Amino acid sequence: MRIDKYLWCVRYYKTRSIATQAIQKGHVTVNGQQAKASRDVFPGDKITVRRDQINYKLTILDIPANRLGPKLVDIYRKDETPAEAFEHLELLKLSKEHYRARGTGRPTKKDRRDLDDYADELPDADDI
Repeated sequence: MRIDKYLWCVRYYKTRSIATQAIQKGHVTVNGQQAKASRDVFPGDKITVRRDQINYKLTILDIPANRLGPKLVDIYRKDETPAEAFEHLELLKLSKEHYRARGTGRPTKKDRRDLDDYADELPDADDI
């Protein structure tokens, strides 16, 4: 099965054309190599998909005949994405809440102090 069709079938992309565009942009690798949309994939292949600032790591267990329901996806792929990737996404979301709105000008001294105080509250990498 083609890689774009496989990613569409296991619901990583809403349409095949979106999957094809992501592959052309270089967001998908198969067994560590850049993939083309027409590349065939087989059970045992390892796929890395970059989506929403997360690198999803998948192993193909079987090839589906057609698009699957969300409950059946785990039969055909094994998700090996580390939990740290999802935690990193949560931190990015939190950091955007405290970011200045676009067009409000340069940060004032008070804004800088508030950002410094917020950075001091965050746990260090050693503490995690």
